[in-house]
Parts: sequence; structure tokens; C-alpha cells
Amino acid sequence: MILDRHERINTAEIQARLEKVAETGSVEPEKSVFPSGEITEFIDMMQVYEGAMYEISTKLEVLDSEFHVHFAHDPIHHMERRLKSVNSILGKLQRRNLPMCTKSIRDNLFDVAGIRVICNYRDDVYSVANYLSSQSDIQVLRVKDYIKSPKQNGYRSLHVIYAVPVFLSNGEHYTPVEVQFRTIAMDYWASLEHALRYKSNLPDAKLTEHSQTLLDCARSLQNIETQMQNIHRDINGAPQQEEAPTSQTFDPKK
Repeated sequence: MILDRHERINTAEIQARLEKVAETGSVEPEKSVFPSGEITEFIDMMQVYEGAMYEISTKLEVLDSEFHVHFAHDPIHHMERRLKSVNSILGKLQRRNLPMCTKSIRDNLFDVAGIRVICNYRDDVYSVANYLSSQSDIQVLRVKDYIKSPKQNGYRSLHVIYAVPVFLSNGEHYTPVEVQFRTIAMDYWASLEHALRYKSNLPDAKLTEHSQTLLDCARSLQNIETQMQNIHRDINGAPQQEEAPTSQTFDPKK
């Protein structure tokens, strides 16, 4: 199952959003609007990011089907796709003191297109990530393994930035897509931690208490997942993987 967290884009919508950003002042007005000559380029760029996101998700669906045929096991529980909003893109450029232009986005933002892949077991996370990485038209730009090395708050996930070709009338465009691989347990933990951190108005004392409890839960979930993983290995012949993909030097002409 694939859940889309965005609506398909169009020229009028993006231009309206850019104008609204300037009016509301959500970013500094003098930095919020692209040069008029780049509006069309920005829209074309977003369509390429959208195409790259769909390319990766299709590859993941095929891999999941292959696992089902060969091992009677579906490693992917579900996927979520999203494109960053105009406000989010402009806000990130501003926070990093980067120029407001399409070149700045291409050179510095690698998570404009994103996919979250929710797997059943930790083996599935590494297997799917590595099989995707091994495809001849895929390049691995960056890997952050927060499963082997969790964040201080207990967050666990495997983040991989892939570059995939999008074929247009003027040729192929290798485009980055950030893919977050995690298990079901990692995902519901991360969702609760995100809600606690960004969507709650709890007093500091209660926030600290719940944060510590979530850290304890993360450790407990890690132990439980290990035990369930071992049982799954004994009853299922699916591939066993424990290593993340290796990043490569990006070659846009590959």
C-alpha cells in the first residue's frame, strides 16, 4: 500500500503558493520569491522530483512482489510518499542562509522528494535497501544508519539518499530521493516522539518525563524486535541482511 502525502502539482498552484508566502511573511519577503524568469524552471524541477519519487516507489513495489513470489513474504508493510511544500523548501533555504533559486535547491537540498518505507523486520529494512542500491541505474549518494547508531533520543531508522534517472524529452536527469527505511515498531515510536516534540503544549517537566519514557521504550522495542527477528529467521527463508548500503561518488552522467 502506498500513501501519498501530497497532491499533484501544477503551475498555477505553485505560483499562488509563492505569492502567498510573500504576503504572509512566513519567510523574509525579499527572499521569498524566485526571480520571475525561474518560476517555470522551479515548476519543471518539482515535476522532475515527483517523477523520481514515483520511479523509486515503483522499483520498491517490484522488489516487494519478487520477495512474495520467492519467499512467500512481503518485506514492505506500506510506503508513504511526499514532496516538500513550497513553504518548506523556501524556509529550509532561508534557515541555511542559501540563495533563493533553483540552482540552490538542486545543489543543497536532497530531501525535496521523500519516501518512507515501513518494513516488517529489521532484515527486511537492510535487504530492501541493498537490493534497491544494487540496481544498475541507481546511485547511492548518502547513508545514515540510525538503526546501528540510534540518535540520543532513541530514534532508529535507515536513511538513504538515492539518485535515479528521470527521462524527459531533453534527456535523462539523475535526481535525488530520500528514502527512510524503518520497521513498524520504529515507525509508531517515531510518530509518537514527533507528536510529543512538535505538536504538544505540555509543560517542560511533563515533556522531559515522556521523553525519558520514550527513550526507555525505544530500548525495549529494540530488544523485542531482535527476539522476533530471530524467530522469523527460523521459520522463513527470506534473505538475512545486517549491513546498510554503501554510498558512492555521484556521477550525473552515469
